[in-house]
Amino acid sequence: MKKKDRYLKIVEWSEEDQCYVGSIPGWIGKCCHGDNEEEVYHELCQILEEWIELYEKDGIPLPSKITAKNYSGKFQLRVDSDLHKALTIRAMQENESLNSFCAKILRKTVLHSGISKANNAIERG
Repeated sequence: MKKKDRYLKIVEWSEEDQCYVGSIPGWIGKCCHGDNEEEVYHELCQILEEWIELYEKDGIPLPSKITAKNYSGKFQLRVDSDLHKALTIRAMQENESLNSFCAKILRKTVLHSGISKANNAIERG
């Protein structure tokens, strides 16, 4: 396996920019763009290879790979007290725990906005 294969590469359509945009989550932000999805992907791979070479040349450790990380399903989220109260009330109205309600809202919001594509890429990668 090549080092570049250890990193999640995302090419997604940007409504704001009206083109495809490539990034490496957790390391390289939006770094390339274009009208052709495959060309943007190939450019992204080239950029990633260049970054790996630069890091190794300079003796900088490479970032950990997102695809190899195990996720516990737990994280702490801090919100202001008004939002906390509103979420609690909505959860009660739905007859759900606050945790279940927030997980449902996050799943619905995040997975329906294209992250499911990223998850599929992680599973394949």
